[in-house]
Amino acid sequence: MVLFSRVGCHLCDDAREVVARVCEAAGERWCEIDIDSGPQSASLQDRYSDYVPVVEVDGVQQGFWQVDGDRLARRLARGGR
Repeated sequence: MVLFSRVGCHLCDDAREVVARVCEAAGERWCEIDIDSGPQSASLQDRYSDYVPVVEVDGVQQGFWQVDGDRLARRLARGGR
């Protein structure tokens, strides 16, 4: 699972908590990518700038802005690893 975020984003802070809680309960690993830094930042900003935070599971977007923990947990339970 990947959380795309940016520094100073209060929705990203909320999403981080949801993702961490859901992944811990499901025994899943996740990573966070700051869309404003790194070699792919321009591409990531073009793709996600208006939507952060964005959560993807297996490359499929599962949510943005407000991350629904129950929906995310159901997705992981279906084998979205």
